Amino acid sequence: MDVLACFDEKNYADTVKVYEKYNIRGIIMLNGKLAMQRSFAGEYKIPGGGVEHGESYGKALHRELLEEVGLSLVEGSMRELGEITEIRKDIFESDTKYICHSLFFACEVTEERFPINPTESEKMRGYHLEWATPEEIYRVNNEIGREPWIKRDTAFIKMLLDGKIILI
Repeated sequence: MDVLACFDEKNYADTVKVYEKYNIRGIIMLNGKLAMQRSFAGEYKIPGGGVEHGESYGKALHRELLEEVGLSLVEGSMRELGEITEIRKDIFESDTKYICHSLFFACEVTEERFPINPTESEKMRGYHLEWATPEEIYRVNNEIGREPWIKRDTAFIKMLLDGKIILI
C-alpha cells in the first residue's frame, strides 16, 4: 500500500521498546458527504480501528464500521487508498516508541443501520455517526482538532480535497 504521509514527532529515544499497530479506516462517501465519527467537542474522526491478531483487513473493517458507526460493509467493495504512519512516544508507556499504520480503504455500505457499540473512550468523547462534506470536516478539524488521530484524519481529508486521493 502506498504511504501517503508519515508523521514523526521524534519525541522518543531510539533505544526504547517499540509497539507497532495496524489500524483500518473506512472512507464511505454518499451524496457528497463522508460517514464520520463526531465527538461532543465537535471534531470529526474517520471510522475504523485496530486490526486484531489473525483478522483480515476486510473482517476488521466490517467489525469496526458496525461498532463505531452502525454501518455494514458491502463485501468486496474495499479499495486501497493508502497509508498514513504515525511515530511518537506512546501515551501510556513513556519508554515505548509507538508506530501506528493507518490503512485507508474506500468502501461501500449497505442501507441498513445498526446500533453502535463504542469503546469506553469513544463513549466519553461522545462519538456518533455524522455525515459531513470534506470541506466541513477540514474546516472544523483545523479549528478544534488537537489530538494526533484528528491531525492524521485531517491530513487525509486535505489530500482528498486537493485531489491527491480519488475515491471513484
